[in-house]
Amino acid sequence: MQMKDLAKTFDYLKQFLTEDRLTKIEHFSQESSDFILPVMDDVYQFRNAAAIIRSVEACAFHKVVAMEEENVFDPSLTVTKGAETWVEVEKMPKNVASLQNIKDRGYKIMAVSLEKNAVMLPDYQIKEPIALVFGTEKEGVSEEVLDFADETLAIPMYGWTKSYNVSVAAAICMYELKQKLMKSDIDYKLTDEKLMKMKIRWAVNSMRSGQQIFEKYLKDHDLAI
Repeated sequence: MQMKDLAKTFDYLKQFLTEDRLTKIEHFSQESSDFILPVMDDVYQFRNAAAIIRSVEACAFHKVVAMEEENVFDPSLTVTKGAETWVEVEKMPKNVASLQNIKDRGYKIMAVSLEKNAVMLPDYQIKEPIALVFGTEKEGVSEEVLDFADETLAIPMYGWTKSYNVSVAAAICMYELKQKLMKSDIDYKLTDEKLMKMKIRWAVNSMRSGQQIFEKYLKDHDLAI
């Protein structure tokens, strides 16, 4: 779909939104970014999945990739506090092909782990889009991911404890990397096309029967998004 068609689609959907919701969509979308892509490596506790979604949204990174093998990435709605409305979750099988798919989109693959001579988060200088892979609650990042990753990133710890809970680690990384981006000269925000697609998704998710209204509009105007 061309940019002009995306704009027309969003203009059509606006009529179904309250003024307050439309104002919030316009406001919060401006800081949205996909420069950091959180990737979950078979996370299985639904409360952790939900907390990760919530932290990602709070830092205005509005997409998560969930690689699934034994576990289904199923956030608890009582924990997300509505954040799942704004964060897109793309599910992929847990394998190297999925990681290659992400890399082919222009992301550097970084595993959050102390292994492989990890660079510490405070010292990391962000220069390019990164896909940040977080491991399972019990085992951490898999050996398969570590072998494929371009680099590893670690969070400093100063006590006896040797690891953070995965949702805590995600929150720390998302916040710290967001601060680094905001202080940099990097153009880290969404392109105009990605921004408009996200605003359309938010509008649809804000409406009762939003998906049906959206699909009917696309069909009536012979469009695909």
